[in-house]
Amino acid sequence: MLSVTELTREIRESLEGRFGDVWVEGEISNYRPHSSGHHYFTLKDAKAQLSAVMFRGQARSLPMPLRDGMLVQARGDISVYEARGQYQLIARWIQPKGFGELQAKFEALKRQLESEGLFDPARKKPIPTFPRTIALVTSPTGAAIRDMINILSRRAPWLRILVWPVRVQGEGAAKEIAAALNHLADSETDPALPRIDTIIVGRGGGSIEDLWSFNEEIVARAIHACPIPVISAVGHEIDFTISDFVADLRAPTPSAAAELVAPDGAELRRSLEMSAQRLDRTIERALESWRSHLDYHRRSLAQNEPTRVIQDHLQDCDATRDRMEEAVDDRLARLAERVEQLRRILDTKHPGNLLAGESVRLEEWRTRLDRIVEDRQRHLSDELSHARKLLEILSPKSAFQRGFSLTRDAEGKVISRVAQAKAGSKLKTRVADGEFESVVS
Repeated sequence: MLSVTELTREIRESLEGRFGDVWVEGEISNYRPHSSGHHYFTLKDAKAQLSAVMFRGQARSLPMPLRDGMLVQARGDISVYEARGQYQLIARWIQPKGFGELQAKFEALKRQLESEGLFDPARKKPIPTFPRTIALVTSPTGAAIRDMINILSRRAPWLRILVWPVRVQGEGAAKEIAAALNHLADSETDPALPRIDTIIVGRGGGSIEDLWSFNEEIVARAIHACPIPVISAVGHEIDFTISDFVADLRAPTPSAAAELVAPDGAELRRSLEMSAQRLDRTIERALESWRSHLDYHRRSLAQNEPTRVIQDHLQDCDATRDRMEEAVDDRLARLAERVEQLRRILDTKHPGNLLAGESVRLEEWRTRLDRIVEDRQRHLSDELSHARKLLEILSPKSAFQRGFSLTRDAEGKVISRVAQAKAGSKLKTRVADGEFESVVS
């Protein structure tokens, strides 16, 4: 009985032993660059998809940024990420479809020379409209030289054609081409050479390896330093070399370069069609040879790499970091919710809000108090009116009006009994309309 881990490990070892080094072509989707520098994505075609990862160390050599929808060729190893039980491609190299090492060197030199100003259109010299002498720097045995001579002779028979034979491919070819350009540059001071108006440097079509001599820096700098206008005519119309960018004029083919001196539209179209067919065949043969070469080396490589365990741990670290980031985000969200809850409580207990509420209550109590005071005043006013009426009823004045009187002695004491009225004492008696005095007899 196998555990899940043991079974997964055996599957991984089986896949790595069978697919230790593969080239895969497909379209990138679900591209996700991680903050660790690793790149996660999916390679897919019309019927299947494959998870892939490119670790930071290998990603530094990417020739271009990755993006969804890009059709690429990826080289790497098939392995299993045991934590998820998922097989994947661990990519070591990724290139656009048809991109190769020579193309990478081409782009690097192109960027260098362009930064130095060798491609600047302002420094390019005009091509003479009616040249007298044309120098052809090319192979003396190739088809290109025959085509150029035939076209130049037919369209401009007055031209002097100087052929400077050089090798146009293989080791040492670039040095021969540069030396020829440097020698021709001295034509005005060399009595052995006629005065040269234009130089055509180039060769016929071929693979990128065949054309590589015209991508060498020594050739580019010789063209740049040459005081004579130089036309670059390398390969076919779709071929571009460094010499094309440095030269004063780029011709799509050697035949086209000759046509530029004495152009013939119909002949130029026929030449381009034939060149395109030759180029297609040459490229197909070169690609097939390249595929066979890569398959041979793929099978001879070691099946396992010592760095695989480290790569798995790196991927585990990425997954752990993702989980930690999610946990931190959740915690921050909860804290933000708590802060919002406290803010609402604070708003409820804020002195300003409390004062506003108490002001409303104070206003209500003031209204009620005013109403109570008014009711109390009305009640007291009624009681006062009643007391006034009662007082008026009980007042001595009322009694005087009814015939009562009030008698006092000389000291002002009220005489309420007969015994208090002594003979000979003087009394004052108050009646309704005044007072009068009397003497007790």
